[in-house]
Amino acid sequence: MVIASKNPVHSVLFLILTFFNAAALFLLTGAEFLAMILLVVYVGAVAVLFLFVVMMLDVDFAELRSGVLQYAPVGALIGIILAAELIIVVGGSVLNPQAAKSITMPIPNPLERANTAALGDVLYTNYVYFFQLAGLVLLVAMIGAIVLTLRHRTDIKRQDIATQVGRDPKTAVTTVKVKPGQGI
Repeated sequence: MVIASKNPVHSVLFLILTFFNAAALFLLTGAEFLAMILLVVYVGAVAVLFLFVVMMLDVDFAELRSGVLQYAPVGALIGIILAAELIIVVGGSVLNPQAAKSITMPIPNPLERANTAALGDVLYTNYVYFFQLAGLVLLVAMIGAIVLTLRHRTDIKRQDIATQVGRDPKTAVTTVKVKPGQGI
C-alpha cells in the first residue's frame, strides 16, 4: 500500500504502519532493543519528516505519475529477477537439505544474558568513542536544522528589548494638550 496509494500522505502513513509491523516482528524474535530503536528512529524521525515534507511542499503528484507506464517493463524485469532469487533461496533448502543444516546458527541460551544488556556492554565498552561521536554528529545536525529553519523576516514587527530597557522613563510618556472638542 505504500507504493500503490495515490495520495502521498496516505503512502507515508502506510510506511509508518509498516515500521510498526517490523518492530512487532523484532519483538516476536526477542530483539526488543532493535524494535524500540526502529520505532524511535524511523517512525519518530524519518517517517514524520517525510510526512511534513510531503504536506508542506504541496507537490502536484498528478504530473509525476503521468509517465509511470513507460517504466513498467523495467519494473517487471526487476520483479521477475527478485522473484527468481527468492525461489532459489527458499527452494535451496528443499533441493539440498544438508546445505540448510550447515547454514543454521546455534541459538544462544537466553538465561545467560539479555539481548539489550549484551548490546549495551559492547556499545559502552568497545565502541564508546564511536557512540559519543554519533551523539556529537546528531547534535550538530540538530543545530544545523535549527539554523536552517530560523528566518529573520523584515515584514514582521518584533520587540527590541535593549531599546525598551534603555529608554528614559521621563521621556517615555509624552502628554499632549488637546483643545476641547477637537481630536488629536
